[in-house]
Amino acid sequence: MRKLGVSIYPNHSSVEEIKAYLDLAASYQFKRVFTCLLSVDAEKKDKIVEEFTETINYATSLGMEVIADVSPKVFNELGISYNDLSFFKEIGADGIRLDMGFTGNEESIMTFNPQDLLIELNISSGTRYLENIISYQANTSNLLGCHNFYPHRYTGLSYKHFIETTKVYKEHGIRTAAFVNSPSASIGPWPVEEGLCTLEMHREWPITTQAKHLWATELIDDVIIANAFASEEELKALSEISPYQLTLDCILNEETPELERKIVLEEFHFNRGDVSDYVIRSTQSRVKYKGHHFAPFNTPNMQTGDIIVETSLYAHYAGELQVALLPMENSGKTNVVGQITKADQQLLPYIKPWQKFQFREVK
Repeated sequence: MRKLGVSIYPNHSSVEEIKAYLDLAASYQFKRVFTCLLSVDAEKKDKIVEEFTETINYATSLGMEVIADVSPKVFNELGISYNDLSFFKEIGADGIRLDMGFTGNEESIMTFNPQDLLIELNISSGTRYLENIISYQANTSNLLGCHNFYPHRYTGLSYKHFIETTKVYKEHGIRTAAFVNSPSASIGPWPVEEGLCTLEMHREWPITTQAKHLWATELIDDVIIANAFASEEELKALSEISPYQLTLDCILNEETPELERKIVLEEFHFNRGDVSDYVIRSTQSRVKYKGHHFAPFNTPNMQTGDIIVETSLYAHYAGELQVALLPMENSGKTNVVGQITKADQQLLPYIKPWQKFQFREVK
C-alpha cells in the first residue's frame, strides 16, 4: 500500500504546532511521519527524549508510522549501540533511518533488533550498500529504503541517478520513499531553505505534480513532504490523488458541451496498446456514445497537452478521447475541449501502452 507522509522537526517547532499539523495531516489520511535526530548532542539528550517522545507518541496515536533520521555520530553522541536500539523504542519510534551507515554487518544485526524497529536505508548514496547488507544475511522484512532531500538549490538528485539507485531496492522487494517540496512551508532541519526535495527537477514544480511523478516512475511507494508546515490546501490536494492511477490536472474550455465534459472527467481511460507518437488514445467513449452527434465547435491546430474529443465528421472515431503529444494540424474535424496543465504535461511520457489514467479539472 502506497502512503503519504509529513515531516516534523521538534527542535524547530513547538509541540503544540506539531500536534496541530499531525491532526490535520491525519485527517487527510497521511500515514507516515519523518523526523530528524541528526543535529542532537549528548548535552541535550534529556530534552530530546521529552520533546520527541511527546510528538512521536502523538503521531502513533493517530495511526501514523514514525521513522527517525539518525547517523553513527548520533549513536556516539547519545551512547547508543547498534545492537541495542531500545532508546528509539523508548521515544516511540517505529523505525530509524540511517542517513549514514556502518559497514553492512552492523545494519544486518539491527534488522534482528528485539524491539522490531524498521531499519530504513539511504537510497541516494548510490553505492552497493543494500547488496552489502543483504550479503550479511539481513532480515529484509525489516528493511526500508528512503532517499535524501536537498535544501540547497541545484544539489538535488539527477533523474538518472534517482532511477538507477531506486531500481536496486525495488528489485529486492524493499519498500521505498522519496521527498517532495511544499512551496508554502519553510521549516527543515538546516538553516538553508530553498525548498526541500529529492529530485532537483521537482524544486519548482507544484507539489501534486511532484507526487504524481514519483508514483508514475513505479519505483516509489511512499511520498513524504520534506518541509513543514504544508498548507491544508496542499494536504487535501495530495490526498485526492490516486497513487495507482495517473491523474492529469486539466482546464476545460467554457464552451465544452456537457457530454464531452463527462467523457473527459467521468469515463474510465486507458491508452491503446498500438501506441502513436502523436496522441494518447482512449477509445471506449466512442463505443459507449455511438450514434451521438458530436458537432464541431472548437477546431484550432492542436498543441502538446490538448485534450481532444473527435467529432462525428470523423465517422466511427466520433466520441474518441485523445491527448495531443505533439503539435498537429487540425483538419477541422477535431474538437479541442481543454488542456492539461503545463506542469502535468511533464507526466505524459509516463503513459505507457494500456496505461490507465484520469483527469481532474482545476480552475
